[in-house]
Amino acid sequence: MNVKIRKEEKEDFKTVFELIQKSFETEELSDHKEHYLVERLRNSDAFVPELSLIAEVNNQIVGYILLTKIKIEDDAKNSYTSLALAPVAVLPEVQGKGIGGKLIEAAHKKARELGFGSVILLGHENYYPKFGYKLTKEFGIKLPFDVPEANCMAIELTEGSLQNVNGIVHYPKEFEIE
Repeated sequence: MNVKIRKEEKEDFKTVFELIQKSFETEELSDHKEHYLVERLRNSDAFVPELSLIAEVNNQIVGYILLTKIKIEDDAKNSYTSLALAPVAVLPEVQGKGIGGKLIEAAHKKARELGFGSVILLGHENYYPKFGYKLTKEFGIKLPFDVPEANCMAIELTEGSLQNVNGIVHYPKEFEIE
């Protein structure tokens, strides 16, 4: 399967909205509102257009990934920039064919090129470690809500980028985390 990864364009928004909705509709660990989150994030200061990527097969959009800017703040109120991966979505009929992995790898590569050092996510504990993700607790980083430790992960895009970084992740208001 020939998968082409490219930057999302404005004319892709409606298709991407529907793709995300369809990708998460049967997902148990979801609020089923990821497509609305993406709409809000596109209009935020956290949005980095180059990190909003789509996957195409035969000119059809079949996958999407978004990395947005977040902050990690320590007890001394020092703030460190990182990225949040949310969401990665692949149409159900082509899941399990490596498209999500290609999106993750392409997003990591582009984020490194743009000078970002790390990514934080909340996701499946058996999937993301394949890409180098480790538990956030190994870095001394916590998410601002109560979720199982096994699902809170981070990756250093450049070696040592999370060294001496610890604290609580602060998501943009568009995530609507109370």
